[in-house]
Amino acid sequence: SSGEVDCRYLALRSVPENLPANASAVSLGYNHIAALKAHSFRSQPALQTLSLHRNVLVSIHSQALAGLGALRELDLSNNYLTVLTAETFLPLPGLVTLNMGANKLGQLPPEVLKALPGLQELFLHSNALRSLHASSFLNLPALRSLTLQDNPWACTCEIQPLVLWIMGNRDKIQEESLILCRFPEHLNQYPLLAIGNESFSHCQDSLLYPQDYAFFLLIGPASFLASILICLLVGSLTVAYNHLRKELSNR
Repeated sequence: SSGEVDCRYLALRSVPENLPANASAVSLGYNHIAALKAHSFRSQPALQTLSLHRNVLVSIHSQALAGLGALRELDLSNNYLTVLTAETFLPLPGLVTLNMGANKLGQLPPEVLKALPGLQELFLHSNALRSLHASSFLNLPALRSLTLQDNPWACTCEIQPLVLWIMGNRDKIQEESLILCRFPEHLNQYPLLAIGNESFSHCQDSLLYPQDYAFFLLIGPASFLASILICLLVGSLTVAYNHLRKELSNR
C-alpha cells in the first residue's frame, strides 16, 4: 500500500516482471542484474525512485527505461557500465537526481545528458573519465551538485574548457580538492583546480578537434588538385590564344 518495493539481496539476475503497477519506489540493489533489456519497467508509470546500485550492470538497452516519465531519482552506482548512448535517458525528462558513481565510464558524450534539462544532482565520481566536454553541462541549467573526484583526469590542453567551467561553478562541485590529475606523469595526484590558466598558456587559443583535422586533410589535397587544374586550364587557353593570333596574322 505504501508503493515502496524492496527487492534487495534476492540474487536476481533480471528485473522482475511482476512489479506492482502502482509502485512509486523500487529498490533492486545488491543483486546480480547484468543487463537492462528493452521495456524493463513497462508497467510502472508512477515510479519516482529506482535504485539498481551494486549489481553487475554492463549494458542498458536504449529503450530499457521507456515508460518511466515520472521518474525523479535513478541510482546506477557501483556497477560496471562503460558507455551510455544518447538514447539512454530520453524517456526520463523529469529526472532530478542521477547517480552513476563507481562505474567504469571512460567517456560521457554531451548528448547523453542533453535529455535531462531538469537534472539537479549528478554523481560521476569513481569512474574512468580522462576528460569531459564542458558543453555537457550547458544543457543542465538546474544543476546544483556535481561529483567528479576519483577519475584519472588527463590534465592536457583538451581539459582546459572543463577547468574553466569548474572554476566558474565551484559552488556546484563537491569534494573539489579530490579532483586530481592522473596524466601526464609529472602532474600525477596534482589538484586539477590548482593548475591555473598559466599552465595552459602553451595551448592554442582555439583547440582543434578530430573533425577539424579531417577538414584540413580533405581541403589540402583538394586545393592542390584544383590549383593544378586551374593552371592547366589557363595554360591551354594561353596556347590556344597565341595559336589563334598567329593564324590571324598569317592571313
